[in-house]
Amino acid sequence: MAREEKTITMNMGPQHPSTHGVLRVVVELDGETVVRAEPVIGYLHTGIEKTMESKLYYKALPCTDRMDYLAPMSNNLGYCLAVEKLMDIEVPEKVKWARVCLAELTRLNSHLVWLGTHAIDLGAMSMLLYAFRERELIIDIYEACGGQRMMTSYIRIGGLAHDLPADFDKKVRNLIKLIREKINDYEALLTNNEIFINRTRNVAVISAEDAIAHSLTGPMLRGSGVNYDVRKAQPYSGYENFDFTVPLGKKGDAYDRYLIRLEEMRQSLNIAEQALDGMPEGPYRAHVPGVVLPPKEDVLYKMESMIFHFKIITEGFKAPKGSIYQAIESPKGELGFYMTGDGTNRPRRVRVRPPSYINLAALPKLSEGRMFSDVVCAIGSTDIVLGEVDR
Repeated sequence: MAREEKTITMNMGPQHPSTHGVLRVVVELDGETVVRAEPVIGYLHTGIEKTMESKLYYKALPCTDRMDYLAPMSNNLGYCLAVEKLMDIEVPEKVKWARVCLAELTRLNSHLVWLGTHAIDLGAMSMLLYAFRERELIIDIYEACGGQRMMTSYIRIGGLAHDLPADFDKKVRNLIKLIREKINDYEALLTNNEIFINRTRNVAVISAEDAIAHSLTGPMLRGSGVNYDVRKAQPYSGYENFDFTVPLGKKGDAYDRYLIRLEEMRQSLNIAEQALDGMPEGPYRAHVPGVVLPPKEDVLYKMESMIFHFKIITEGFKAPKGSIYQAIESPKGELGFYMTGDGTNRPRRVRVRPPSYINLAALPKLSEGRMFSDVVCAIGSTDIVLGEVDR
């Protein structure tokens, strides 16, 4: 009598938000081999895009922080560049360089959280403590700039909320020096660790052709050897003035993606240092009365500035009719904002291209045919934030 072939279907998750977010994966197993892996999302849906359409352009800005909450200034930057493109606003050179520095600190922040959580997913518990220790120093800089440790909303339409703090240069240079040394420690812990290598090498593999077919971006795409980085392909905020390399993988596995993110951290340190070295003097926001908020010190002493401030906050400004798309290279890949103005003080349509959401769609390709224990590694190597997936 022939043996009947059977599979078992089970749920992984929904997980608690303090892990990778509220993600559920329906897994079909043949023994311990994954036959099918289907991500199920929607448990954290916030309606952020529709919320932004009901708010003034300025008041929609904090919504971007709540998507990828590990990269708040990247999200701020993408949204502000989109509105500035729609409004045809040119920001001062100092603003461009400061934004680049902050965006690269944000990339470090995001990659440190990924490194710590991915390692602990695979059993390397010490790594989380080291990564969060260094991340605290970046959060301290956020707090010095915008008064908030996470949802800073410091990058504003037309510039920055206020000028860089007096000790910004010193704090960032100290951070750069420290993290350069600590990355070597991270590598000593993981790069040649046999257990970590066995859990990540030749695991969650995706070819360059499949990565492109799934519209992957960021380390997920570059891990498969595809040289695409928005900072190089479509430079924004002055990135064309910076010298940096784009690290690429060869096998497209979880280990390659780990190596790429480590090297990206080194490149971010180099870019931030170049931004400090070349930071020009000048205003920290564009002078566009009625659109860009005037400096707070002027609001307190100048009647005209107080009136503009009041009108922008209460009534907003009217954007011209038209549609634009603005992309940036967030820590997780291409983050794009599609925005349509209709002549009113609110956007008619806001649509976000979220790298987490698109990269997550490749999870079946990364998992099927692998061992059940490899699914955790596949999810971790994707580096998703469910706030961005379920927006």
